[in-house]
Amino acid sequence: MKKNGVVHFEIYADDPGKLGKFYTSLFDWTIDLMPGMDYWYIKTVETDAKGRPTQAGGINGGMMKRPAGYEGAWMNYVNVESIEETVSRAQKLGAEVMKGKTPVPGIGWFAMLTDPQGNPFAIWLMDPNAK
Repeated sequence: MKKNGVVHFEIYADDPGKLGKFYTSLFDWTIDLMPGMDYWYIKTVETDAKGRPTQAGGINGGMMKRPAGYEGAWMNYVNVESIEETVSRAQKLGAEVMKGKTPVPGIGWFAMLTDPQGNPFAIWLMDPNAK
């Protein structure tokens, strides 16, 4: 996995089921509700047995209910080596934390931030031991 490459995107929706039908119809994406979560996995490219994209540069994403107060659009995730170090460095550069380090059980960790001009972005760290 390329260091600091975009590894995931998210689309926020008022009605994820309805918006999922839109994107499935528009782009032929596969969108499935993840078991035990209020989260839909968006598959834009084919994946291997571990769920990793098989196409160079390909990324997949997800969809969820729009977080309270968030009026933005898509959220991009950047692969990092340390959530804590990256959040600290981002804050020193003027970013604000929207959501601190959070696990995706059995998959990895993420944090959501806004840059100094208010644009949202997220960071991601693969970790099968996340819980």
